[in-house]
Amino acid sequence: MCCRYWMEESAELRPIVEEMNRSPLVKRWENKTEIVTSGEIRPTNVVPVIAPDKSGNRAVYPMKWGFRAKSLLLNARTETAAVKPMFKEAWARHRCVVPASWYFEWEHLRGNDGKVRSGDKYRIRPKDSAMTWLCGLYRIEEGLPVFVVLTREPGEEIRRLHDRMPLIMPEQLVNEWIRPDINPERLLTEALTEMEFEKAL
Repeated sequence: MCCRYWMEESAELRPIVEEMNRSPLVKRWENKTEIVTSGEIRPTNVVPVIAPDKSGNRAVYPMKWGFRAKSLLLNARTETAAVKPMFKEAWARHRCVVPASWYFEWEHLRGNDGKVRSGDKYRIRPKDSAMTWLCGLYRIEEGLPVFVVLTREPGEEIRRLHDRMPLIMPEQLVNEWIRPDINPERLLTEALTEMEFEKAL
């Protein structure tokens, strides 16, 4: 969790994709793999991600989902990212936002034996919103940017589905979240937890 999300071909996402396409990193990634800008997004896909440029201003870059370690890391826990060696530097200065229409989660069902199995797949997004701004961290691997999605304790609506959810900011705080000169801790109380969801077909 979170290991899938969806990008709709929408008026909200179109300018983000267009800005990414102006990045010189597009050609470098295209020599290696396809860049995905719509549909279901999976680990290792290269997608549009909002991050600061060299001057600290908002920009959009193609980034690959997953930090390479002993295994591919897709998520980082908000509660421990500031102290984990893998994420500490990124938490302090390399934060990003992953634009999505919604994210997917599989319901966790606990049996009488205590074991958890996966149930139905749900699509989830903030209540009364057309966009989902997933908070993440990024770093450079082999000269190209990669990212992970931050997760947190779930809000009440999501708790019955899963014990984690992505860290999601309201749109007006996207630019603030990515600024390398601020303390991200002070924004955590602004994260959105009131979600709407339905079974994914």
